Parts: sequence; C-alpha cells; structure tokens
Amino acid sequence: MDAADRVRRIEVEPEHDGSRLDTFLTALLPGFSRSQVQRLIKEGRVRPCPEGAQQGTRVEGRPSTAVHAGQAYTVDIPKPSPAEPLPEALPLRIVYEDPDIVVLDKPPGMVVHPGAGHSSGTLVNALLHHVKDLSGIGGELRPGIVHRLDRGTSGVMVVAKHDRAHQELSRQFKDREVEKEYVALVWGVVQAGRRIDAPIGRDPEQRQKMSTRARRARSAVTRVTFARHFSGVTLVKVAIATGRTHQIRVHLSAIGHPIVGDAVYGGVHRRVAPNLKAVQRLDRPFLHAAHLTFTHPADGRRVDFDSPLTPDLQGVLDDIEAREEAAP
Repeated sequence: MDAADRVRRIEVEPEHDGSRLDTFLTALLPGFSRSQVQRLIKEGRVRPCPEGAQQGTRVEGRPSTAVHAGQAYTVDIPKPSPAEPLPEALPLRIVYEDPDIVVLDKPPGMVVHPGAGHSSGTLVNALLHHVKDLSGIGGELRPGIVHRLDRGTSGVMVVAKHDRAHQELSRQFKDREVEKEYVALVWGVVQAGRRIDAPIGRDPEQRQKMSTRARRARSAVTRVTFARHFSGVTLVKVAIATGRTHQIRVHLSAIGHPIVGDAVYGGVHRRVAPNLKAVQRLDRPFLHAAHLTFTHPADGRRVDFDSPLTPDLQGVLDDIEAREEAAP
C-alpha cells in the first residue's frame, strides 16, 4: 500500500447526517473498530475536504464531531504494522477440543488478547502455542475469540478454530442463545431470584469504569439463580444473556452488593469481621465463569461445559465455611 492508496476520501450520505464522526467512519471503513477510528482522529489523520473546510484543517481529538450530508473527509490510513502475536508456552487447561472449537479454563490474571500494555502473556499467546490449527479469523490480535472474560475473572471460555465456527458462535452470542452462569461472592444478603435490569455504559466521570448511570448505555440483564448466605456475605450464582463489559460486577455493585475483592467497584474492605479474614487474601474479584452452554457450530448439538472454582477462590470459601461451622 503506497501513500496514494492509504488516503481515502469519504463522503457523508444523507443517512449519516447528524452522526458522530467516529460512528460514521467506523461504518464506512471495513476492518476498523470504533476505537481504532478514534485513534486516527486523535492522531490528526482525519481532515475535512477543501469544499467543506479550509484545506488541511485537522479534526484533532474530536470523535464526537457531528457530520452532515454533503460533507467529505479524507482519512490517512497508516501502514499496517506487524502485530501478529507470538506463541508462548503459558500454562493453559484445555477442557475440550475438536476440529471446530476449543473450550478452555482461563486462569485468573490473564488478559484475553493483546492490547495496550499487554503485547504478550495473553490467552491468545497461549492458544497459539497449545492449539496448532487455530486460524487467523477474528483479526490478527484476537484469532478465534468470540467472547472474553475480564483479566481478574477465571473460568470457562469457547474459542473458534475457523471462520465458519467463528461466525456461528458470534451469532449465538449476539442473539443471546448462549447460556452463561458465574459464581460470585458478594457483600451482604442477596436473595435468589433477584433480577437486575439496568443498561450499562461508560461511567461519565471515571472513563475506565462502566456504570448504570451512563448517558449512552446498552441493555443488560443479570439474574441471581442461587444464593447461599454466610455471616456478612452471600455466595451466588448469576446468569447473564447479555455480555456487557464488567456487567456482573457493575450490576451487583449498583444494587449495593459488590463482589468481594473487586477493587474497582467497591468490593475491597479494609476491615472485615473475623469470620471473613480469608477474603483479604484475594488479589482479584471473587468471580468465576462456572458454566457455558451453546450449540456446536458444526453439528448442531447443544453442549455444556463446567469449570470448578480455582484454588484461590475455593480456599477462601473453605475458610469461610469452616469458621461459620465453628461459630458458637
């Protein structure tokens, strides 16, 4: 791709009148995510064409600029940089594997795919080492990834091995046909049957957090399907059909019951009762993806996979149970 090929001229059609600049460009630039488009804008690579503004004017740092029919912009697309992640011999528990999919147990503390500040040591790096027939579908940086877990969350995940499997699994997640159940330990008393229906978006004040108070939010529903009460905390199972960023953590915090150990959403307490001393050993939220049900993308079977609690979470739970039983 030479310099001339990298510069794209894009006109604003009537259907995009009033749209945000980043939203408009994302729709017209195949292969670019909204965050990538925002980066192009902030780097000064997006400029109004001469007929709409002074030639060479930069739309720098303003992804929210409204576009109007009849305007045109030039986009200077940078040369692609080598970004293919390398295989790394990282520990990874494969639960199931066939020619179409891989089901795995993600360990806590592992980022799913490479990104800013995480060019190695990710789940993708481990997959490329352990799975020899993983194709590049889903993008070079996230081959086969159709859903993800937060860095601090452990548990069961499914990865597609080829494009057909990737498309079908992505459709199932989008259409809410995948059943996902998590185990969490939360502060306070939560009853089974609780349903939390609250849209989630970027927190208006702390942009690294998600919130139910966001101005721009997407629908999200979390259901508490099981509850076991201890003194001061509740062990719950929660089911989600949607998969918004930090959904379970945000929803449980929003109803006043943050996940134990979650430093971002209010789940870390400096002082705890003697029966809960074990929670101070946690260096992550007590949240685990315990169950996953989906339709196999090749043969249509409904398949189920489970993941037991990791040793760090099980150890905390065992300690709480023992102290509860020993209490007078």
